[in-house]
Amino acid sequence: MNLVILTPEQEIYKGEVTSVKVPGSSGQFEILNGHAPIVSSLSEGHIRIVDAKGETIRYNIERGFIEVLNNEVSLLVRGLKSEA
Repeated sequence: MNLVILTPEQEIYKGEVTSVKVPGSSGQFEILNGHAPIVSSLSEGHIRIVDAKGETIRYNIERGFIEVLNNEVSLLVRGLKSEA
């Protein structure tokens, strides 16, 4: 599936991934290939991405939104910081 992460200032990430775990307003949830369409608000917390190579990428966010439709995942976030 394809993922794009946007902040108000720039595009942070764009590429193929196998999973995305996000801090939903009602708790964490994970998006995998074939996930049902969803739009959800995001709370402060960690985003974990597993890319097509199997490498894990992590970010911290303050808040945001996620949209999933036809294996296209869009994250619109504020206060994004990369984890070392």
